[in-house]
Amino acid sequence: MSDECRCFAPLADENCRILILGSMPGERSLELQQYYGHKNNRFWRLMAELFNNGELPEAYEERQKLLLDNNIALWDVIAYCRREGSLDSAIREEEYNDLAGFLAAHPQIKRICCNGGKAHASLTKYCRRHPLAGVEILAMPSTSPANARWSLKKLKEIWADALLN
Repeated sequence: MSDECRCFAPLADENCRILILGSMPGERSLELQQYYGHKNNRFWRLMAELFNNGELPEAYEERQKLLLDNNIALWDVIAYCRREGSLDSAIREEEYNDLAGFLAAHPQIKRICCNGGKAHASLTKYCRRHPLAGVEILAMPSTSPANARWSLKKLKEIWADALLN
């Protein structure tokens, strides 16, 4: 398998008010062509807890609809990188998505929630060249299974504050 990784197109519509940014999809997500495709990643379970009374939709299309129905867009900071495996710490030669252009096309988005430290660090680096004025940027704990110190309950508390307020 190649160590070259390319992110997916953004999931967004004209009603989105919040953008959740990951760093780069992991191997399983890239294989499935689905955001947060690894069964142990807690992202979709967390979204189901927050927006669907804990009921996790089976179909990926329904999961995407759950976000859009709640005015949440989804994308990644990194457009391209080289990485062996799925760990963010293995990312190198990163190139960024045109986040400034995306936000210009979606001016109603006023908050960005970075899913994990690498997403936040990469966004911070991107912002040095392309400041994102008028947008609140939040560093959120990662939903990755590698972030084992955060239980789903703790994740729900802090993510609820960012996504529901």
